[in-house]
Amino acid sequence: MSDPDRRVAPVLITEAEPSYEEQHAARKRKYMVMMALRFPCLVLAGVFYETWWLAMGFIVLSIPLPWIAVLIANDRPPRKKEDVNRYQREVRTLEQTEHRVIDG
Repeated sequence: MSDPDRRVAPVLITEAEPSYEEQHAARKRKYMVMMALRFPCLVLAGVFYETWWLAMGFIVLSIPLPWIAVLIANDRPPRKKEDVNRYQREVRTLEQTEHRVIDG
């Protein structure tokens, strides 16, 4: 009757991916947070200038932050692969009985 591989439930609106505007806003937030982390790293490097290894650690941490922020901000989430729910017609036969042939 029905194909077991066929997806019975329709695609719900809650399963839909976020709109482009929502994705863009989320990426902008990630970029702003990562770029905002760079300034405190540089300030902390200035505060701990007497402990050279700690100051150098904050500076080294702040150097790749702009590159990482740009990469993360430009990366869109992967698209979901969804099964396409297509109508499949049920095959019916007109008669299911055997025909008796009379030789004449």
